[in-house]
Amino acid sequence: MLPTVDSQLGACVHAELAAHGVEVLVGTRVEAIIRTTTGQAGQLTVQASGVDGSAVTRHADIVLVVAGVRPETTVAVRAGAALGVKGAIAVDEQMRTNLPDVLAAGDCVITHHRLLGQTYLPLGTTAHKQGRIAGENALGGNRLFAGSLGTQVVKVFDQAVARTGLRDHEARAAGFDPVTIGSEADDHKVYYPGSHRIAIRTTGDRTTGRPLGMQLFGHRHAEIAKRIDIAATAIFHHMSVDAVSDLDLSYTPPLGSPWEAVQMGTQAWGRESGRAAPGTALASR
Repeated sequence: MLPTVDSQLGACVHAELAAHGVEVLVGTRVEAIIRTTTGQAGQLTVQASGVDGSAVTRHADIVLVVAGVRPETTVAVRAGAALGVKGAIAVDEQMRTNLPDVLAAGDCVITHHRLLGQTYLPLGTTAHKQGRIAGENALGGNRLFAGSLGTQVVKVFDQAVARTGLRDHEARAAGFDPVTIGSEADDHKVYYPGSHRIAIRTTGDRTTGRPLGMQLFGHRHAEIAKRIDIAATAIFHHMSVDAVSDLDLSYTPPLGSPWEAVQMGTQAWGRESGRAAPGTALASR
């Protein structure tokens, strides 16, 4: 489930869906969708096969097909625009194409990633930033796109899951020496009613002690979306894992802890990876 995060958190998403009566079938290929009755509200039969070749049949009123995203470049190609990663329009950091006075932005263009270089990562937040830069430069400006980290969050019933930066295998493929450590923290002081546990996965570079990515899973009231933004800010500005503990973040028992959950995650990474700063292990208790 949800392959954009590690399997440990994907299992949490799976469990949340199952808890709300959703049957989840993974490793299953849809072979056909057949209308079994006539009429506008006719029932549909979905025929599928499992990885072992077994037949799987389910009935439904609606079938939603999620086919992913592909860049729409027809007009640009006809005009002579060069393409880049995954067939997206190649642009520089000013969002300029190879065509004179032609700029492009959004889901049709490549993404300049702060850790990976050029990739393709269509996100609404990225498109807005690119569009603002393209518009300003079209009017004579000189703005640069600072780069994306792929920060994203999704709500799954009463839970939320978020990620930013790189996962372990992505970091390794990019030439880093990654270590990924799992940990947990409370969203606020546990003695105050209504606290929730947050599952954390922190990825850092063993050689430099630099954070490369973070994943969070927790209750929708645990401010998962804003907490992943702390990690994204640290990675964006090339902070060290140890330096995250120096951030002066807010605290009051109903809303947080003296050590913010993200800081607890990076401190756990420091201890487990052997790169903890002096005093960090004591301070994180």
